[in-house]
Amino acid sequence: MKKVLVILNPAARGERAGALREKIQALSPHAVVRATSAPGDARAIARTAVDEGFRVIVAAGGDGTVNEVANGVAGSEAHFGILPVGTMNVFSTELGIPQNNLRAAWDVIEAGHLRALDLPLANRSCFVQLAGVGLDAEVVRQTTPESKKSLGPMSYLLTLAQIASAAPPPLLIESDDSAPREGSFVLVGNGRLYGGPFVLFKNARPDDGLLDVLVFKNQSHWDVVRYFQAVAFGSHDGLPDVEYFQTRAMTVRSEARVPVELDGELAGELPCRFEISPHKFSVLAPPAPHLDCHGGERARS
Repeated sequence: MKKVLVILNPAARGERAGALREKIQALSPHAVVRATSAPGDARAIARTAVDEGFRVIVAAGGDGTVNEVANGVAGSEAHFGILPVGTMNVFSTELGIPQNNLRAAWDVIEAGHLRALDLPLANRSCFVQLAGVGLDAEVVRQTTPESKKSLGPMSYLLTLAQIASAAPPPLLIESDDSAPREGSFVLVGNGRLYGGPFVLFKNARPDDGLLDVLVFKNQSHWDVVRYFQAVAFGSHDGLPDVEYFQTRAMTVRSEARVPVELDGELAGELPCRFEISPHKFSVLAPPAPHLDCHGGERARS
């Protein structure tokens, strides 16, 4: 196997972190494991690894770690792998990488199958799965690390319940290939999934050169509950106050200070320019599933 570096962001510390590192090291005697200790470490370690000549760089963590490593690897010739060991692992789920099974996920890396994926940009920072403007990003901003450690994904729902009724500033969404739109909050996808199992962007493919965008027109407790129910039943794109479209690039603006999140991590404020990088992203993943004529997955024969 090529020169491999695993960048580990341990959710636990002390003995539990040490045990996780040993498990990962046991997957291959030839892999180098380096652990992060602070936000931003994974990106810096990945950039250094590229300069050191590592050909395979693996993110061992959740979506935040994946995002950081992707930003460190972007634009290089290194191949990107994932060991999903974090709280949220939506991108690896999207790609069909086994969850809760380090050996099976490592087998995907060793198999060496590469997928050339899109790499979306938000004000020149990369994201791999999802970006949020407004409500979604505000939830990320107001959910404390202590809450995430004790409650996991439920912590985001509790924060959402607390802030959903706040009057949102209006957003202006200017797509390069359609008329301007207005909304209360916006989600931008590079894949179909959001928050785990929910299919939010029904037509999305991570290699089609397009951003998938949902514009939610309203925001109140009742609206958010209504949207969540529709997402659960897969009918959200049929709501009269939700717009779903695809574009190659767009800009979101507001006269107020509105946060932006990328792959679950806060990433600044509006205005924000979203576009697809001209460079593809080489990811070690299972082959893409075949799609039927309606865009759904079809079992391989």
